Amino acid sequence: MIELKHDALRFSFPDVHPGASLAINFQRTLRIPDNDETYSLPPGLGRFPLRHVDDFAARLPASWIEHGGVMLPMHQAEAMWIHFDAHHDAERDTSYPFAVRIAAGKINAVTGQGWTHGLHAKPQDYVVAPEQPWLDGFCVEKGTIRQFVAMPLGKGYSAEEQITGAAEHGGVQIEVYPMKREVFERRFPKVSARKRGAADFEKVCCSSACPSPAMGLAAGGKMRQEIYDDPFSFNDWDRSAVQRCFVHLSNAELWHALTGEAPPTRPPTAHDYTEAGLPWFDYYGEGTAVAGSPILAGLDSVAELGQKKGETPLPENEPVHGETIVKLRAGLRKDQVREGRF
Repeated sequence: MIELKHDALRFSFPDVHPGASLAINFQRTLRIPDNDETYSLPPGLGRFPLRHVDDFAARLPASWIEHGGVMLPMHQAEAMWIHFDAHHDAERDTSYPFAVRIAAGKINAVTGQGWTHGLHAKPQDYVVAPEQPWLDGFCVEKGTIRQFVAMPLGKGYSAEEQITGAAEHGGVQIEVYPMKREVFERRFPKVSARKRGAADFEKVCCSSACPSPAMGLAAGGKMRQEIYDDPFSFNDWDRSAVQRCFVHLSNAELWHALTGEAPPTRPPTAHDYTEAGLPWFDYYGEGTAVAGSPILAGLDSVAELGQKKGETPLPENEPVHGETIVKLRAGLRKDQVREGRF
């Protein structure tokens, strides 16, 4: 079952295990400069609002209704990252593991390959939550991604259009697989309590002269981020218990016409954020990283393609150099306090 709660998608598999639940939300963030430099992780600036497509069916393109799912608003050239929050099983003092496939315009964000149903191990075309706490972009090389940046579908910038030559799907596609119950209970036995306790859009905007609401994700600036190898056996995943959701990206300028709601304001620029002395982040996990995708490595970034087109698609793209870098590490639960040394 997939539910929309508090601007997050919750994938639940009660037939597999009572604790098999994964929440996914989409975070607004700074768009890092799209140049030759590689940047640290920018902050989350709050969740994008998510709305049911079916609640606004009369105002949406027919293809959106066919795909179902949810939608969110993005400004042109705005960036996002995807956050994974697996349910924590207190009896076993661990979070329930999931294999998650993420695609943009039906282009896999890890391998660059076109959409096919089912998990694939060679090459690994999924991330493992909670080992992978978030995904900020397309995996272009080992330890480096190119940031997810929204661009109007049909302008040639999206990964989908560059790889397939067509502007057909847009949006984000998600496929979630839980770990098999017997594997989870064997790998993570119960622990003792002592160890545990610490407006009408069709009439207004469906003419050929009106801009389409559809947005796609393009490759932005470079960021240090590892996509971790699956630490489990490929056969540990319950590939018969899959749930999938289509997340449509709406042009924020049309969000009010679609929903009657004001769109989120534009986020601050990376320069404004850095000048205020606010922190960037480095994340240190314990796993090994997958190799980058040669397909995705061949993408033109938004700035590179704009230069070829003679356009300036990214305003305020000057380099920034953050002096405040906060180091994050894996292994702590959300509210756990690390004791450190005495």
